[in-house]
Amino acid sequence: MRSNNASSLFCVLLIICAAALHADASQEDQLRKFIRSRRDSRSDKGTFKVSNIGHRVASGLLSTRFSDSEQSALKAADKITALPGQPDDVDFDQYSGYVTVGEENGRALFYYFVEAPQDASTKPLLLWLNGGPGCSSLGYGAMQELGPFRVNSDNKTLSRNKKAWNNVANVIFLESPAGVGYSYSNTSSDYDRSGDQRTADDAYLFLVNWLERFPEYKSRSFYISGESYAGHYVPELAATILIQNSYNSKTAINLRGILVGNPLLDWNMNFKGAVDYYWSHGLMSDEVFDNITRHCNFDNSDGVLCNGAVDAVDPGQIDDYNIYAPICVDAANGAYYPSGYLPGYDPCSDYYTYSYLNDPAVQNAFHARMTNWSGCANLNWTDAPISMVPTISWLVEKKLPVWIFSGDFDSVCPLPAMRYSIHDLNLRITTPWRPWTVNKEVGGYVQQYKGGFTFASVRGAGHMVPSSQPERALVLLDSFFKGVLPPYVMEQ
Repeated sequence: MRSNNASSLFCVLLIICAAALHADASQEDQLRKFIRSRRDSRSDKGTFKVSNIGHRVASGLLSTRFSDSEQSALKAADKITALPGQPDDVDFDQYSGYVTVGEENGRALFYYFVEAPQDASTKPLLLWLNGGPGCSSLGYGAMQELGPFRVNSDNKTLSRNKKAWNNVANVIFLESPAGVGYSYSNTSSDYDRSGDQRTADDAYLFLVNWLERFPEYKSRSFYISGESYAGHYVPELAATILIQNSYNSKTAINLRGILVGNPLLDWNMNFKGAVDYYWSHGLMSDEVFDNITRHCNFDNSDGVLCNGAVDAVDPGQIDDYNIYAPICVDAANGAYYPSGYLPGYDPCSDYYTYSYLNDPAVQNAFHARMTNWSGCANLNWTDAPISMVPTISWLVEKKLPVWIFSGDFDSVCPLPAMRYSIHDLNLRITTPWRPWTVNKEVGGYVQQYKGGFTFASVRGAGHMVPSSQPERALVLLDSFFKGVLPPYVMEQ
């Protein structure tokens, strides 16, 4: 991460949650522009409209169908023989390729699918989505967090991630929307019409058509997970699926729950939670905190005085996404290196991933179009509801298991922000806040509410929880699948 000035911290405190910041000089500018435009326009006051989804999506289903034999051929063509530099002990099948979601405009989404090494036929299907908006689930989720491989510092070889999520599930990583990573549209104006609604609709169309290509998963228990701005993507896709299931049973998807980490749930509550987090963790002074709380209402009325108070925040050169982790130092000669050592964590992994995914041999192995891959795309975002609380409340009412987890070292979408938004759900607590453990050590804390809604913290984790605390993330995922709270084993 580069050093932060007051302007970039304004962006952080004003709540955008990217999957991570690539060493791409324009990315922080893009995020700042996105947030400022949203706050200035006040255009996104509504909520995600679940009632209209079925009618919008239904017309797109017939145009993207292939015959069974064509789907079988597409699946065979998508199978990966081997990724360049992968270790010798790979014992699972992996696939990647494109699924068309907008035939008229030539819009296609890229996926990477990894099956479980053992008993894949008995394990659930999980879709992983990174946030941004506009950041890659392949580059972040698959290659730096929960996927089966991590890119080594030589930019060419892969090492096995022993705590990969495909140990307990068959996992799809989807680069969404079109324009992100390897995903594309043949109609460039599509990129100017990106937004929450189209992202949800296209992800649904992707799933329906992907399941035609992999029919053995049609009746499999299906879950959606993600982090960051996927706090929008995941609930919106879940709502789309539930509505569409009731609208057309022929294309029913067996959705069994959603699990979202460090999500952006409510813009204003995230701002308030970030201010609280900065102050309580010593990243701002009492005086700056008092000035912010005096001039900011943490609602849609905040303006120039609030912005000026926030501009005084300067925590120095830290990683806002993991405030106690080492940073990646960009040297004057163009080199980069970690500022310190943390076992199992490399803050410079963005660089390795960027180089690897731009290798023509890698793109060929992934069956991707030759392109200049980047971690996040500069898309024109047309719609983004301020709060996802109404949508989550609707999902809970529909009896869908909803779990939210929060790495407690993240200052961008921090734990206090989750608490404020969860409070707005007005759910009764059924299991009070308690520790949960991994190897007899506290892995975090958890609380459950009426309807099965569950909130868990992950101790010592940053924004990308599976990256900084892979074992704890895997234990949490396994508990989620089993429908039980993560264990609390007291030391004897």
